[in-house]
Amino acid sequence: MKRILLCTDGSTFASSSYQYGAWLARRLDAAIDVLHVSDVRRQAQAEATNLSGSIGIDAADRLLQELVNLEHQKARLEYQHAKLMLQSAVTTLQAQGIDTVKTQHKTGYFVDVLSELEAIADLVVLGKRGTSAEAASGHLGANLERIIRASHKPCLVTSRQFKPIERVLLAYDGSPIAQKALEFVITSPLFQGLTLHILKVTPDDTTTTRARSRLDAAQQQAQAHGFDPVCQLVMGNPETAISTYVTDQNIDLLAIGAYGHRRIRHLIIGSTTAQILRSSHIPVFVFR
Repeated sequence: MKRILLCTDGSTFASSSYQYGAWLARRLDAAIDVLHVSDVRRQAQAEATNLSGSIGIDAADRLLQELVNLEHQKARLEYQHAKLMLQSAVTTLQAQGIDTVKTQHKTGYFVDVLSELEAIADLVVLGKRGTSAEAASGHLGANLERIIRASHKPCLVTSRQFKPIERVLLAYDGSPIAQKALEFVITSPLFQGLTLHILKVTPDDTTTTRARSRLDAAQQQAQAHGFDPVCQLVMGNPETAISTYVTDQNIDLLAIGAYGHRRIRHLIIGSTTAQILRSSHIPVFVFR
C-alpha cells in the first residue's frame, strides 16, 4: 500500500490539505501519515540566553530560569495543541472515507524530521502557507521552500480552497525533470480518467520547431498510456503563460518540475517554479 505524508500546522491551508490528501488516498488506495512538528528553536534560544552582563549574575540566573520554565510551559501547551490538531485531521480524513490514518508529533527542525520520514512515503502533501498565511498572502510558507529543496518525493502544495480535480495541466519543457513529471502523470492511478493538458512555453518563434518536436513526443507518450491530451504550444513568459492557461482552461491541478531549463540552475528561489507557486490559486504538484 502506498503512503502519503501529510504535513499540518492547523492553519487555514491545512484544512484544504486534508481534503486533497483524502482525494490522493482514494485514488491511490493509500494510507496517510499526518505529521506535525513543534519547532525547538524558541526553547533553545531561551536556554542559551546570557543576560549576566546587563543585569548581574544572580538576577540573570533567576530571570533565565523563569524564561526556561515559561518555555517548558509553552511546550506542554504545544503538546496539547498538537494532539487536538492531529485528532482534528484524523476526524476530517475519516469523514472523507480514509480509514488508514496514523499521526506523528515530532519536536525538532521540520526539514530534519521530513528527511527521516519521507523515506517510507510516496508523496508529501503540505499547504502553500502556514499559520501566518493572512499576514503573508504574497509569500510562500516559511518551511515550504526548504521542504521542496530537501524532499526527494513528489510534493503536492495545496491551495487555500479545495476544488474537485477534473482537469490537470502539465507544464512541460522537455527537460529531464519535466520528463519525470510526465512519466508520473501518465502512469499514476491518480490521473486516470482525468482530462490532461500539456503546455509548452517557448520564448520566441526561433525555438518553435524544437519546442513543437518536444511537445509532440510528450503527446505520443501520453497517448500510449491511454490519454487523449490537449496539447498547446505558446510563446511568452512561462509564469504569465502558465497562469493565463490555468485561468482560461479552468485547470484544477498543475504539475511542474522544480527546475527550469538553461537559465535556472538552482531550486525555487528566483525561479519559474517559485513565481508559479506564489501566484497559483490551485494545488501544484512539484517534482525534483
